[in-house]
Amino acid sequence: MATTHRLKPFYAKLHNQVIVAIVAAIIIGAASPSVAVTFKPLGDGFIKLLSMMITPIVFCIIVAGIAGMGSAGHVARTAVKSLSYFYVVSALALLLGLIAANVIPVGAGLNADPNAIDTSSIAGYVTAARDQGVVPFLLNIIPVTMIDAFAKGAILQVMLVAVLFGLALMLLGARANVVAGLVDQLTKVVFSIVEMIVKLSPLGAFGAMAFTVGRFGLHSLLPLLKLILVFYGTCAVFVLVVLVPIARRVGFSVRKFCRYIMDELLLVLATANSEAMLPRLMEKLERMGVPKAVVGLVVPTGYSFNLAGSCIYFTLCVVFIAQATNTPLPLSRQLVILLVTMLMSKGATGFTGAGFVVLAATLAAMPDIPMAGLALLLGIDPFMQRGRGLTNYIGNGVAAIAVARWEGALDVMELNRRLDRGPDADFTAALGVEVAAAAPVSAVSGGAPIRAEERAG
Repeated sequence: MATTHRLKPFYAKLHNQVIVAIVAAIIIGAASPSVAVTFKPLGDGFIKLLSMMITPIVFCIIVAGIAGMGSAGHVARTAVKSLSYFYVVSALALLLGLIAANVIPVGAGLNADPNAIDTSSIAGYVTAARDQGVVPFLLNIIPVTMIDAFAKGAILQVMLVAVLFGLALMLLGARANVVAGLVDQLTKVVFSIVEMIVKLSPLGAFGAMAFTVGRFGLHSLLPLLKLILVFYGTCAVFVLVVLVPIARRVGFSVRKFCRYIMDELLLVLATANSEAMLPRLMEKLERMGVPKAVVGLVVPTGYSFNLAGSCIYFTLCVVFIAQATNTPLPLSRQLVILLVTMLMSKGATGFTGAGFVVLAATLAAMPDIPMAGLALLLGIDPFMQRGRGLTNYIGNGVAAIAVARWEGALDVMELNRRLDRGPDADFTAALGVEVAAAAPVSAVSGGAPIRAEERAG
């Protein structure tokens, strides 16, 4: 029976609590840096709690989604469409970063001498960059054992195991109903755990932001403030000229979508870790009405192949370093940068700071641009990392909705009704509580409402 939903008071809304925590953290970080850095365990603990839920959620959603697709051809078609979308959007993001770096050459005039730059601070990143490459990346998708994939928390490895598991359930059909039902129930359990962890969001946001401001200081932004502004401005332009038209084509509003996931966006801003928020993005996409199968295939894959914010960062920063060190970059060389970053940008996730490692790998592939230039960016990277995370997060959400529409598996009118209602008036994923809604709802699956006609189908 439907119940009347009462709006939460101001102080009870998660995003308001997170905003207060972020503001308090910035004040403490600026006033007393030595005290602020001691709060680092709060942020680290929160990120680790959420990160430990990524692999079980990815596994459960992909298995349940593929098992319900009905055919391997449907799975393959969705995967091909997703990858096609990812490569086109990534190419646009890379090109936009390259254009921004040329239109506003923020590195010109710095006249940095590569031989005079202290590179001791980037030695670890340079070492890690040596392991980057297309072949190692592809081979790393295959885990040593199935259990090893979960132990390492490697998303693409877990995806491979989940796809194989889901296909097996699909081929076995009714003989595997018990296992499929178990996976369904397990999905509800892991989403419930995520809901419990998310209640700690204000503490996690406070700890992460306090440490960042206390450790690096807002003053560290000043020397390269122009580069930071150009980067964030380019990300905003990407959203406006690429994602907004895609959303309009699909039939929904990016602004309303961002409002729906505002809690998560604030947490990405505070923690600088969008990967840890992946479970919440998948949950909310399901609540919006995006099919579980599409969510399971698109979102985890997107976190290796659809990183628009990271793509903008790579081309912009490579050109910035070249400009700062007076390295000539003719058009032909810039086209090479575009191709190299297209390859290197895949798999630019997995741990905090992965984007900086991939940037180092990109420079390693272009020996004429001094690797020492990375040291110029190290101090501001924690702040740019937040811009990358926000753009990646929004981009992957839009991608899942677009692919679902492309597959003809999305009720756009229902999607817009849910976006208009907002997350507070929608279903509670952890409890599966039904509230008054604009459209009739018959059941709850994996924290997402299912309309009566979907159940019948």
